[in-house]
Amino acid sequence: MRWNLRLTAAEQGIWKSTEMRRRLADAGLEISAGKMSSLWAGTPTTIRLEDLDVICSVLDCDPDQLLIREPDKVEARKPRKKRAAGATVTPRLGKNRTLPPG
Repeated sequence: MRWNLRLTAAEQGIWKSTEMRRRLADAGLEISAGKMSSLWAGTPTTIRLEDLDVICSVLDCDPDQLLIREPDKVEARKPRKKRAAGATVTPRLGKNRTLPPG
């Protein structure tokens, strides 16, 4: 997921994190300056659903405008396919290795 707070806020005419923080406080969500900086400058590792709801309300947006899916990254995390059953395995020879019995 990609966090899209700054662009979504800019679309609503909010250009500074201090303005966003003030609007959130007016809506009942008090956020510390440090947490606001983290939300504004990067992608949060966690966010409470109640906080997300207030942010969406202030920005008049839906969560899918703030949380952008990245399917390519999901695909890259998948484990590679395992070798098919019955496939031939060739032993590697080298230091401290022996041939299999045969």
